[in-house]
Amino acid sequence: MNFLTILPMAVVMVAGTQLVAAVFLASGDRPRRASGGFLSGAAIVVFAGTTLAWLVFRVVKGAAGGGGHGRVERVIDWVVLGLLVVLAVVVFVRRHSAGEPKWMGRLQHARFGYALRLGLLLFLVMPSDDLTMVAVGATAARHDLSWWHLLPFMLLTLLLLALPLLASLLLGDRADRVLPRMRDWADRHSWIISEVVVAFFLVLTVVDLLT
Repeated sequence: MNFLTILPMAVVMVAGTQLVAAVFLASGDRPRRASGGFLSGAAIVVFAGTTLAWLVFRVVKGAAGGGGHGRVERVIDWVVLGLLVVLAVVVFVRRHSAGEPKWMGRLQHARFGYALRLGLLLFLVMPSDDLTMVAVGATAARHDLSWWHLLPFMLLTLLLLALPLLASLLLGDRADRVLPRMRDWADRHSWIISEVVVAFFLVLTVVDLLT
């Protein structure tokens, strides 16, 4: 397994409310500053959360010693498998809970500080994000991947989150038509893509258990 395998999990990180919020910020009064704050908050959580998960499972595996590596790897595989099953259930249960909560109306006028706090809280309190970060960090540690192998996953997560801002900057007036479509798609269909990605990762984990 390499970093390309965990890369698709970045889609699960931003699907739904996170991407919808990014669209609102990109189409607001201060698109650059607000989106920059949101991305900064998200980056702090994604980098810290994934790194912490990687460190914890790496320490656990190292503490087992050479003779116990195989047993610890199997335990980690079971932990990841359990996390993925829970993640699939969470994504499915929340498929109709996406939408535009009342607080999203304030995002049109959000400042950098508010958007920063939103990025921090949104990625901290979302169970799907927490489960994804732990699953990715644990998988990387289980396969002895160095920390830098996590960087593509982290950077792709932020790139996907930055798509609304990039669309706004590159498309100009046309973004007024593109961004609502992006928001509606994320609101209605992103959970399906998330489930496909989780299922793919789950199959890989089962393969690890069977080998």
